[in-house]
Amino acid sequence: MVKSHHWNSLYLLAALSMIFMTLAIAVQPLYLRNVLGVGLENAGAINASIQAVTEILDLVLIGYLGFLSDRYGRVPIVVGGFLVAALGAFLATFSLELGALFGIGGLFFYFTMRIVMSLGTGAVWPQLSTLAGDFTSYRNRAELMTKTAFMMAFGATIVYAVLMQIPQHAGLGAVMLLTAAVALVGAWLSRRCLIDVAPRVTNGKASLKQVWRLLRAEPRLRLSFASAFFARNDMVFIGLFLMLWFVYFADVVGMGQGEAAGHAGMVVGLIGFTVLVSIPLWGIFIDRYGRVAAIAAGMALSGIGLVWFGFIVNPFGWMVLIPAALLAAGQAGCLVAPQVLAVDLAPPEMRGAVLGMFFVVGSIGIVLFVQIGGFLFDAVGPHAPFVFTGVGNLLILSYSLWVMRADQRIGTGRGDTHPLHAEAESLL
Repeated sequence: MVKSHHWNSLYLLAALSMIFMTLAIAVQPLYLRNVLGVGLENAGAINASIQAVTEILDLVLIGYLGFLSDRYGRVPIVVGGFLVAALGAFLATFSLELGALFGIGGLFFYFTMRIVMSLGTGAVWPQLSTLAGDFTSYRNRAELMTKTAFMMAFGATIVYAVLMQIPQHAGLGAVMLLTAAVALVGAWLSRRCLIDVAPRVTNGKASLKQVWRLLRAEPRLRLSFASAFFARNDMVFIGLFLMLWFVYFADVVGMGQGEAAGHAGMVVGLIGFTVLVSIPLWGIFIDRYGRVAAIAAGMALSGIGLVWFGFIVNPFGWMVLIPAALLAAGQAGCLVAPQVLAVDLAPPEMRGAVLGMFFVVGSIGIVLFVQIGGFLFDAVGPHAPFVFTGVGNLLILSYSLWVMRADQRIGTGRGDTHPLHAEAESLL
């Protein structure tokens, strides 16, 4: 039986997992520059390569562990993931020394440990999200999964607001070791305070073929997967391409690179804050108007915000704040509503497999859209990646409206009140 302390532990672990992931990425450029001596001429390529390799490897891991969690439970995978991440973070702190000891160089050793850290967290955050689905019923799912998403966003905010101030006072080594300590606390808390409640699969029912059959049969599940593919890359877009736009436009307005980066940081910070405060409001919206309607509204806001960037000439002007706020508000809904809908439609014994593939599809979207966006940035202009992604979001808006109309024609009201498993069907 799920009790309040299980939920409180899950909320805390959601924040800890995001603190670990965000801190590992945030400290990476500083560590490469100040400890490993990576010069400015190679910094972009090396940082991007590390991120790309970890994302691609995570694709396979997340999907496979989703299937395993249906057989062996979520908690053992979460504990193991935190321990692997802690080991990688601890060893990464001494990359220079250990790289020299093994004769492979500090940079290659750090690259390897970042992969280990990413594989560890790839076993953690998807399973925490799946556990949030396991702990809920149809009636309280939107509220409680929204709180989990809020804690993840809060964890990322804490990193930039507080923890990234540590290097200037205690040094990079202290931050690297703190990252490992966060993962160890996560492993201990997971082992002591989480429980598995989903039925275990013993007959091999949860297979890729079964997930595919489910997708073919259920248009609302296809909508949730399509939303993950298009919308999970929005915050990556904002962080990467807004920073590039500000930095490269600095010469046009006669501003220094450091000052331009500071302006970009403030805009990205505003976006992050808007996402944070919007998430609880989306929980209320989902309960009142439905999952599919929330996806439509989120896609509309984020799509309009992204396309609006195409009309911005000077990113340093105050007008950039309007599309940024629209994008942030819509992104919050796109993060929560598709996942809640996917949990609704996944049979309990297949929930790990379905959500594993859901997160894989989202990761594929991140890789593809970032790569295409980089090409468009160079070939067309700094606004092109935003417009391209915004058009994609508006296409998903059209699909979600079609799903709503189709469900209304067959008499299912808001378009998401007849999930596949019997628990939700009883609400009709």
